[in-house]
Amino acid sequence: MKVRIGVGTAGFSFDEPRDFFAFAERCEAAGVDSLWQSDRLIGADPQLEPIAAMAALAGATSRIKFGMNAVVVSHRDPLVLAKECATIDFLSGGRLLPVFGVGSEGDPTWRATGRDPAERGRRADESLALMSRLWAGENVTFAGRYLRWEGAQISPLPVQQPLPLWIGGHSPAAIRRTARIGTGWLGGLMPPHRIGPVIQAIRDELAAIGRAIDPDHYGATLPFHFGSADDPIVSRFAGALRARGFAAAADEPPLFVGKPADLIVRLRRTIAAGATKFVLIPLARGTREVFAQLDRLAAEVIPVVEAPEFASELARAYKIY
Repeated sequence: MKVRIGVGTAGFSFDEPRDFFAFAERCEAAGVDSLWQSDRLIGADPQLEPIAAMAALAGATSRIKFGMNAVVVSHRDPLVLAKECATIDFLSGGRLLPVFGVGSEGDPTWRATGRDPAERGRRADESLALMSRLWAGENVTFAGRYLRWEGAQISPLPVQQPLPLWIGGHSPAAIRRTARIGTGWLGGLMPPHRIGPVIQAIRDELAAIGRAIDPDHYGATLPFHFGSADDPIVSRFAGALRARGFAAAADEPPLFVGKPADLIVRLRRTIAAGATKFVLIPLARGTREVFAQLDRLAAEVIPVVEAPEFASELARAYKIY
């Protein structure tokens, strides 16, 4: 079991564009495993487009991995998306961590683009199957419900073969999709007691169809803030969650606020639920505060939870594989 900590961003919280690259360099120097971009195409608040942002990161870094959490497949042309992912993985030397989802029915992007959200799952399934064939080097001819291709092929191919294909979401359809085609699963804003049952459901579905996913390929997303729940950035983010329909119990919100030692406890509980890969999102406004949150995470949390003895102790205590 290997615990790894990645860092995501909540919108564009930096003072200047160049600070984004300084943030990436700071993460890489601090030993952060991966950098993550959310996929939100429309909105008044600044938000980088994740595919373009990852392409920029590929040229600005040399070790750190990067991914999207999670790109909504049905918002995009699957041939273009497959080509973009292959290009980024090729240019970065195999550092792409792609995660795909179908988005929520209430996402305003559906209305803005005139697309039917009711079709998003079936459209994503068709797209992902074809994208996987392209990444494997196939010449694809296909006529389906949504797509018709004749002689589609891409080059260069991804360095990683097969290219990882992680799935996001926790609906029954997302669980079946993960078991059927996924190489991993990344949970969204969920407390530990909700993550465990989803992971178990995926494992049950895998057993039923005779397929396997690496037990280390389950992850979780957690926004965090070292400080007080009364800090304005926390209140703003909590309000945004309520507006999106999150109504978690007061004792287990889908975000963490407190001290680094308490975050370690929260991560320990999540690992016990079955997730070992994390996307931690610092809740901060302005470059200085983002860097301050990152520096505390890198100094006081990552060395503890990524230490082999931490994983070994958890494996013994909770009888994890």
